[in-house]
Amino acid sequence: MSIELNTSDGMVTITNEVISTIAGGAAVECYGIVGMASKSQIRDGIAEILRKENFSKGVIVRQEEDHLHIDMYIIVSYGTKISEIAHNVQSQVKYTLSKSLGLEIDSVNIYIQGVRVSKD
Repeated sequence: MSIELNTSDGMVTITNEVISTIAGGAAVECYGIVGMASKSQIRDGIAEILRKENFSKGVIVRQEEDHLHIDMYIIVSYGTKISEIAHNVQSQVKYTLSKSLGLEIDSVNIYIQGVRVSKD
């Protein structure tokens, strides 16, 4: 699926992979985030951190009529307040997608896939 925007200069098509890559990049910039995780790896009990080129595996973009919903699977740093991290990620992702693509996001759902001790 993709989003089509009609502008005065023509039509712009934005794929879900582009949206998920931008959302993943915005999320990993937030304090307390160790990285993105794949949504399907929780079955093994081990959440692997995704690299930048694979952010789309940890972000799901859902479209329901005119509404856009994003599900994000993240790994947080040990010793941080998870609710604050989730709130910051939600705010940052909504802001980044709004400013860079002009999209209004209805919801950003955060799924914590693991807690890691960060290596400083």
